[in-house]
Amino acid sequence: MNPSDFHVTRTSAVTKIAVVCGAIALIILILAPYWAGRADMRLMGELFLYLALASLWNLMAGYAGLVSVGQQAYVGFGGYMLFALTIFGGVHPVGAIVIAGVLGALIAVPVALLIFRLRGAYFAIGTWVIAEVFRLSFAQVSALGGGSGSSLPVGIVRSLAESRSGREHLSYWLALASAVIVIASVFFFLRTRNGLALSAIRDNELAAGSLGIDIWRTKFVVYIVTAALTAMIGALIFLQKLRISPDAAFSVNDWTAFVIFIVVIGGIGTIEGPIIGTLLFFALRETLADQGTIYLMVLGAVAIVIMLKAPNGLWGLIRSRFDLELFPLSYRVKIDTSKEKD
Repeated sequence: MNPSDFHVTRTSAVTKIAVVCGAIALIILILAPYWAGRADMRLMGELFLYLALASLWNLMAGYAGLVSVGQQAYVGFGGYMLFALTIFGGVHPVGAIVIAGVLGALIAVPVALLIFRLRGAYFAIGTWVIAEVFRLSFAQVSALGGGSGSSLPVGIVRSLAESRSGREHLSYWLALASAVIVIASVFFFLRTRNGLALSAIRDNELAAGSLGIDIWRTKFVVYIVTAALTAMIGALIFLQKLRISPDAAFSVNDWTAFVIFIVVIGGIGTIEGPIIGTLLFFALRETLADQGTIYLMVLGAVAIVIMLKAPNGLWGLIRSRFDLELFPLSYRVKIDTSKEKD
């Protein structure tokens, strides 16, 4: 065969089908306020927010190797910035979400400069300590309710929309948009040169450094961007809850432990993994939520079984067996069969 008989591509029949199905699913989800009930929209909105958080944690831990157990720091920070900006600054809630992301990026710079001095388990512990510092600090802010927390004033809530249904629809669309924007951002970032560098760091950090990749700078950028988007998601979470407190805002269970569970069972280091993990997590939660502590025991048992039987997660197991990739990131060499052979 001649070299011209081969061509390199990222697309396949599966990815093309996935694009079509994804577009149809997105249209259906956008129209959800016209066919779904209030409870269904709230559940789907929460699912979208967890999916966004899981995708961001996966980008940081699965690709950059920054295993953080303190991302609740930025969830809570974003929530408190939303309350501060809207109550004291008179900023519209939607604008406050964007500003919270900018402030999250700014506060992440000195945090990153500090914790990037740590390695391995010390880095993970350091992120948790930073989150606790955030929690204790905001618990001292009496203007925002101190340790007991605060609620959004009625006037600010009504600034979103006059009617209750209008506010619920807007909250749902914002949650859906956050998930779509995060997944799209991760996807397109991984297709850039910096994304290739990040994948190289994930596969072999020593080899990546020997090829001239600035490992520290790449990880730093990922951490700052992840912090900014996580702060925006946090602001949106507490805009939906309408109330915030230090314990709720900086909950390690809600905003880190469950997120790690989602990524691990779905497949770390893949875009598809958090999607599958989120769907499975919510299926288990809705089925077993009334069972009390049994619910948490089942989650732990599921995580242990999957880690033992499928170390790369459910999507890793599927991909290894069927060579599937819904988001075209890998390069594939194909033979051009359309040409006539001599």
